[in-house]
Amino acid sequence: MTQEHSPSDTLRTLPGDDARQILWRYSERFDLQMLIQSARSVARGPVARLVAEGARNTHEWTDKKAQLLPVFDAAGITSAFMDPEHGGYIEGPKNLALALVAFELSWVDAGAATGSLAGNLALAPIHERGTPEQKQTYLSRACPPKEGEDRRIWRGAFALTEPLPYVGVETGLLGGKMTVAEWEEGKEPILQVEKRGRFITNMGFANFVTAAVDSGDARIKGSCIIILEETDPGNFFRGIPTRKLVHQLSSTRDPVFSLRVPASRIVGGYTIKNGMIVPNYSHGEVIEAVFRRTRVTVGLMTSAKLLSAVEPIIRYQRGRFRGGDAGQPGSPRYELGLQQKEDALHRLVDIWATGEASASLGFATARIFDQLDPLERHKDNYFQEQKIEGTRAQLKFLGRANKDAMELLELTDQPEDKRDPARFETLRNDPFVQFVMLDSVANVLCPATKLWNTGYGANMMREAVSLMGGYGITEDCPGFLGYKWMDAQLEATYEGPEAVQRRQLSVTMTQDLFLAQYRRWIREMRRLARSNPGTGACTLASAMEVWLWTLEHLQKATDALGERLYLGTRQGVTFPLADALCWLLAARCQILDFLELEEKGPQHPSLAEGLPGLLQFLSDLCHVQAGRAAGEVGRICAELIFGYNRHPAWDAKACNACYDSEDLDALEGVIPGIASAARGMGDTFSLKTQKTANAGPCVAFDGLDHFVRLRLKLDGCLTGARLTKDRAAEALTKVMIPEALDYPA
Repeated sequence: MTQEHSPSDTLRTLPGDDARQILWRYSERFDLQMLIQSARSVARGPVARLVAEGARNTHEWTDKKAQLLPVFDAAGITSAFMDPEHGGYIEGPKNLALALVAFELSWVDAGAATGSLAGNLALAPIHERGTPEQKQTYLSRACPPKEGEDRRIWRGAFALTEPLPYVGVETGLLGGKMTVAEWEEGKEPILQVEKRGRFITNMGFANFVTAAVDSGDARIKGSCIIILEETDPGNFFRGIPTRKLVHQLSSTRDPVFSLRVPASRIVGGYTIKNGMIVPNYSHGEVIEAVFRRTRVTVGLMTSAKLLSAVEPIIRYQRGRFRGGDAGQPGSPRYELGLQQKEDALHRLVDIWATGEASASLGFATARIFDQLDPLERHKDNYFQEQKIEGTRAQLKFLGRANKDAMELLELTDQPEDKRDPARFETLRNDPFVQFVMLDSVANVLCPATKLWNTGYGANMMREAVSLMGGYGITEDCPGFLGYKWMDAQLEATYEGPEAVQRRQLSVTMTQDLFLAQYRRWIREMRRLARSNPGTGACTLASAMEVWLWTLEHLQKATDALGERLYLGTRQGVTFPLADALCWLLAARCQILDFLELEEKGPQHPSLAEGLPGLLQFLSDLCHVQAGRAAGEVGRICAELIFGYNRHPAWDAKACNACYDSEDLDALEGVIPGIASAARGMGDTFSLKTQKTANAGPCVAFDGLDHFVRLRLKLDGCLTGARLTKDRAAEALTKVMIPEALDYPA
């Protein structure tokens, strides 16, 4: 049952590491805690000083900016990506580790985070799909030299996008080409690679590049990712700096490559079939494996901005009127400033709630990928050992695993005494069943994190800046909020703009295995609503039901012209529904994080004193966010359900659907009073003989009665959400904050 809180319980201080470690599930990971401390010391030390000194005022890669690279190396940030056999120090999957590093660096400056992560992005194609030789060579070189080693560290860049004509428009179209330059009998082919990059991070200092290219030769089949080195014969031109307005602490250029490289540089290797070079992986297959993980870290970069804005805004609000004669120390005007006004507090509650929800969504997704990675390795190894080759054969195999997963879910929902225990254990321990279940969820959560965190997060960063008044768009704004707002705009386009994420969601969110788990999440929220009603779990469950009913209806429905509604080309339908789902996923993850802290927080003595107040506040934020999510889902779903029906007009067809006086008189015997009521309410009941200027024909709800009931129930579930927001706003006036930010202004 939920912990009881007294009315005096209120937020005392901003959440610290002890609470965050529990919320984001790394309280047992000492290695991650130390990595976070290292990343934080870099972010709030050297990085913050660079920003404060004006290093962002130029898009050139300067000597001062370059000083960050050895700092990253010394802090262990560079080698955090690598496995121990290649010089790293973190065992196992590292999605959560890299997400936490990105979060810490972006708390101060996203450009520094991008510069750090871009090196990982260059290595990611090799890490995910490279041959053993490629992994050993490049991952080892990219690790900082150990004591006694005399070598330089290699730094990489990832060249995917091209000027076609604009950056990031289409990752599937490649202007870069590779042809066969030499191919002597019995020797390895030598390839000529021509590639122009656009908006390529780390190009100011990269020693190697993983580049996406397509075949320009009949002797080469398809596309691939290929490794280019600065010492290869030909032209390795780094290009001119991109004249960007954001992320200036990273080096971004538009390079040009014209190089001769051995075919062994094709990531993942190749085979020779009928005299043709066939890469083992197309460039699309490689970037799919890469982006489905790295998109999460980009989403969390915006989450960090929102949560980092809370303290500077509180400080600004409280000190807004100090210094004038009107407010003396001890007076409400002096102590609270703008926090005397409800609007300022409510808007800050929205910012904080969004930051918590987006961080919960992002870190939950990172943890799922940590669970998924070893299962995916097992699947790939099995396919290779059993020679299950080709997309069709692999999908057929996984299709059987999907059926088994659906059976497992059915058995899980049955009482223990009614299900076959042997079959249940077999399915539960099947790695392929585990893989397809996690994969179906990850395929939704990943684009949702990227879409909602960066898209809606950028809008909320604008709110954060506006709460600072004119101070928000100055260079010396505390917390660098103006810079963060601008940076968020770029993060919304990184690794696929919003349309790409919505398109992926419109496909993955309709998969049967995901929807089966989604239905179980609804029941989960209903159960939580009984024990933790203050979290808004009931509101969220109702919103989830509305979304699911809308999806199922739209998949079968047609518009007024008889055209199907849920189609890939009807993005006016699929995209808003994808947006609505993101709101639900974020709110759910936020509630689950709160429950984790409520359960495990009392076990940590360092949290004991202020825990009741912290739990009350975070519960209120959950309720606020659930209410906002419900409102968005209700609006979007109502527009989609009703918006594609033709509105009736005063024509013959509409009038035939209306009541006339004789009809009403006949109904009077069944429903006493209807005739008089209808004649007095022409805007509610249409009469053939009554066409007043302010009355139109009635809209019928044929076949939509259930949706109307669900929507009405959802509106009722919003009861209390605004009172909760009032309580959270009141807590903001009492929370203690440090005397000053712990990094320069």
